[in-house]
Amino acid sequence: MQWRDEGLVLGGRKFGESGLILDVLTRERGRRSGLVYGGASRKKRAQFEPGNTVDLSWSGRLEEQLGRFDVAESSRQRASRLIDLPLALNAVASICALLRGALNEGDHAGSALFAATEMLLDQLDSDEVWPALYVRWELGLLAALGFGLDLEACAVSGSNDGLTHVSPRTGRAVKGSEAAEYVDRLFVLPNFLMDARSPAKDQDIAHGLELTGHFIERRLFNTINRDMPEPRRRLVAKLGRPQLL
Repeated sequence: MQWRDEGLVLGGRKFGESGLILDVLTRERGRRSGLVYGGASRKKRAQFEPGNTVDLSWSGRLEEQLGRFDVAESSRQRASRLIDLPLALNAVASICALLRGALNEGDHAGSALFAATEMLLDQLDSDEVWPALYVRWELGLLAALGFGLDLEACAVSGSNDGLTHVSPRTGRAVKGSEAAEYVDRLFVLPNFLMDARSPAKDQDIAHGLELTGHFIERRLFNTINRDMPEPRRRLVAKLGRPQLL
């Protein structure tokens, strides 16, 4: 069997002297793994830094078995472009760790995230833009995997305007004025998630990360008996929001 696709490098592990078992998120076939001969060599390893995009072909006997990747020389090497931006590199690590932890081998649901993930990775050298995109990407991750939040209308009144909070239990939006008795137990819904024209200030990003982090941990990783990936925790800490850990 054989196929060709584009792949976002999520990570890898050394195999033998210089081989590399490479994990990628492909555009059409979800998360896939394959052996790259010589992939861990000094000459090739920069090509397989997490966050890079590579053109690859897979060959093997059966789809469910570990096959071999042949990777074209050309790739979009993002890590080298971000070498002087440590916070952006932390974001790359978080993105790749979340995808790697949430998606099983052959899980096609991840392909719905391919384009959005590439767009986010390509914006990581724009400090004023990427934090808000990152929060939106985490919302998209939840939705793609079947755990999306319901931010369309107030869970109490049914109104679709003035939404300010989200229930930590149901993931449904609420108007704070309709839930005054227990508003302190709800997550703040930052306005930039409802209106793309709204600016995202530092506190808005903090509220967004708190919101998405809760549901990623509770709905996604807890259901598969895994902890929140450490790179995601480090990213939140590096953003200066230790209270969101």
